[in-house]
Amino acid sequence: MDKLLQNRKVLIGVCGGIAAYKVAQVVSSLVQAGAIVQVIVTDAAAQFVTPLTFATLSRSPAYTDADFWQPVHGRPLHIALGEWADVFLIAPLTANTLGKLVYGLADNLLTNTVLASTCPVLLAPAMNTDMWEQVPVQNNWQKLMQDRRFHGANPGAGMLACERVGAGRMAEPEELCVQLQSLLHTGGQRDLVGKRVLINAGGTREFLDPVRFIGNPSTGKMGVALAQAALLRGAAVTLVHGAIESHYLVSLSGARLCKTVASDAMYETMQAEFASADLVVFCAAVADVKPAEFVDRKLPKSELPSSLSLAPVLDIAATISQQRQPHQRLIGFAAQTGDIVAPAQAKLQRKGLDAIVANPVDQVASGFGSDTNQAVILAKNGQQQAILPCSKLAMAHQIWDFVRDFVLPEEI
Repeated sequence: MDKLLQNRKVLIGVCGGIAAYKVAQVVSSLVQAGAIVQVIVTDAAAQFVTPLTFATLSRSPAYTDADFWQPVHGRPLHIALGEWADVFLIAPLTANTLGKLVYGLADNLLTNTVLASTCPVLLAPAMNTDMWEQVPVQNNWQKLMQDRRFHGANPGAGMLACERVGAGRMAEPEELCVQLQSLLHTGGQRDLVGKRVLINAGGTREFLDPVRFIGNPSTGKMGVALAQAALLRGAAVTLVHGAIESHYLVSLSGARLCKTVASDAMYETMQAEFASADLVVFCAAVADVKPAEFVDRKLPKSELPSSLSLAPVLDIAATISQQRQPHQRLIGFAAQTGDIVAPAQAKLQRKGLDAIVANPVDQVASGFGSDTNQAVILAKNGQQQAILPCSKLAMAHQIWDFVRDFVLPEEI
């Protein structure tokens, strides 16, 4: 996390459920990242985690219904908190509070504060699988998701506290923090609603035998960040990924994930998904060459070739761009050392792209494997924008801002 959270005001409402313990980690992470956090604890939530815990972690009083009529600087508490917040998280969201939000009911401090606020609200449901799957609960959830002010962190599936295995597990703290950062950047605007976004990410592995391959240091973090940002902005996202560690993908609930390994498989999957996409981002670090021959058994050291014959790998972006439809917009990436702009400009033209992101991989805390990045974005219409060092999520949002302002307006 980075400056997306610095000095931003995050209000958190905690409802009654065992998942309340996870919210303590959310509060701690936000405060460590520089956010100003205040917490409302319902009476039911206080049975699981005490207000003192949240007050200690947030460095601020944690409010309960007992504080409802205690004014802040002469103003009602729920009004003051509602107007104060830049973003509002309710986690865990119970079926009871969900129903109240749908119908605008307000019978405690938390629900009154929701009605007194206008900022984006992120909801993280958590409940038993049978409860979550009840028709009235699902109807309420769908109704609330039609209100553009409310944003959902869909529950995952897994082992629940009731020992049931199924849907209803609250989104993990890391995912909630990512979504909060995104909402603070966009103000809750869904400017990619109706867009189908296709992204490839991560490195490819070109195998010599079953255990040895040609690869690169790409972790796929940049592509994952682009997918995270696009999801929060309302897009339908498909991520075609190579070698990415599974924990990086946890925060992509709602995205369609297609795992590939070698460049040939990535090309075939991108090819299959391309026709239905509106926006395509070629972010993967695809190998340029591969072993000319693959041996289907592990070669002993004595049989390893002293020189390796190489074959070129198909240029996925350049090949697929030749099949583009008039409404499609293509964005590429160029990982460069030294002068990053001139080579990226050449790739922009050669590959038939609408924009390209040139990022240095020879700078400290930039490029492969880092949590931060920097870049220069170039558009075929001549627009250009520098992105100063920041987190990859912040960079992803700046890329989507650029696409919205300088690429999408050219649509026919």
